[in-house]
Amino acid sequence: MRLLITGATGLVGSEIVRQCQHRKIPVNYLTTSKDKIAKKPDYHGYYWNPDSGEIDDACFDGVTAIINLAGASISKRWTSSYKKTILSSRVNTLKTLYKALKKQKTLHRANYDGITSFVSASAIGVYPDSLSKYYTETETKVDNSFLGEVVDLWEKQADTFNVFDFSVAKVRIGLVMSANGGALPELAKPIKNYVGAAFGSGQQWQSWVHISDLARIFLYTVENSLSGIFNGVGPNPVTNTKLVKEIAKVVERPLFLPNIPKFVMYTILGEMAYILFASQRVSCKKIEEEGFIFLYPNVCLALEQIYASGKKDGATDAFYEKEYSS
Repeated sequence: MRLLITGATGLVGSEIVRQCQHRKIPVNYLTTSKDKIAKKPDYHGYYWNPDSGEIDDACFDGVTAIINLAGASISKRWTSSYKKTILSSRVNTLKTLYKALKKQKTLHRANYDGITSFVSASAIGVYPDSLSKYYTETETKVDNSFLGEVVDLWEKQADTFNVFDFSVAKVRIGLVMSANGGALPELAKPIKNYVGAAFGSGQQWQSWVHISDLARIFLYTVENSLSGIFNGVGPNPVTNTKLVKEIAKVVERPLFLPNIPKFVMYTILGEMAYILFASQRVSCKKIEEEGFIFLYPNVCLALEQIYASGKKDGATDAFYEKEYSS
């Protein structure tokens, strides 16, 4: 197997690459920065510019599966112009990949024939904000928000790949737990500085996933040529209050401030503050029914692994040694 990954240098992409290197799976990757192009047998970069539709067709050489992770961060102030960037960065990458693959198919190129699986990132932000519902992939309603609109259009673009003769899947990513980026370090920072508190009522659900498990979900999906939508979340969602308390416990800091009101965060962050208060309790049962096993099924275990001083990811490494040594 050789993977083609977009967004390979991002938070999730970097972990997927790390796991691929551990398992000796070669990776091709697309980057918009020519300075980030490496040329190694097991890690080869290719230039592309999704805004202009430019792509190096050689990126498909030897590829048997594609993982699409490209998309601008949502953790910046949502100005009118940046909203356009958030949407276009997701839609244009898929359009560029689609046109390139269509060209390979039309020209009967050998480097297209080996592809058996295509998996695109998505997000649980598509699910309507609710304190009571427990969402599965069969939910058809879309959240009435900017993020809901983005994910809906993102997934519709991914659906265009169903014209090809390989499996197509979408992984709806939840709150990614990692010490190296994403939301967790930002949540932990005020707690470490003794000014941490839950947001709003604190009852909003946070469907989280450990970065290692999320990367494994993507690899599991391509290796098994799974099709359809899969929620990229762990088995046990928690409320914001529970999450804040567990972070405080593992970093050994007290919590004594009252919950932070919505108007405060909206004043500071603008519309982007929506992501702090939206509640999506999401099920991972579907991917588990496909045989996937989580290494970090509860938030306590995940946080302990992430914040344990000097501790390597022993559970993950032990899993690799057991499953992939031969």
